[in-house]
Amino acid sequence: MRYSELSGKEIICIDEGIRLGVVDHTDLIINIRTGMVDSIIIPYRNRWFRPRLIVIPWRGIKKIGHDLIIVDLKTAGDYHEIMRKVEDRSRWNKPPLIG
Repeated sequence: MRYSELSGKEIICIDEGIRLGVVDHTDLIINIRTGMVDSIIIPYRNRWFRPRLIVIPWRGIKKIGHDLIIVDLKTAGDYHEIMRKVEDRSRWNKPPLIG
């Protein structure tokens, strides 16, 4: 699937049915070896807390429809925690582990 096919689709949480954003307002983590999308980074705003970045791995995407993408937030991780793990692994010259 190409980015142009994902562009403009709304991202919806499967459990709560809430709108998380649009693919145009997100970032993608792409595996440079395979050229495939590993994860989607979404600015998530919970009703009670300040906005934060969450990372949803490709396995967390349940369905891609004509106008929307349904995701499972249970598979999501905090962006800053994941990036901290990536930096720690790179210090020891180990391949990064995302998702």
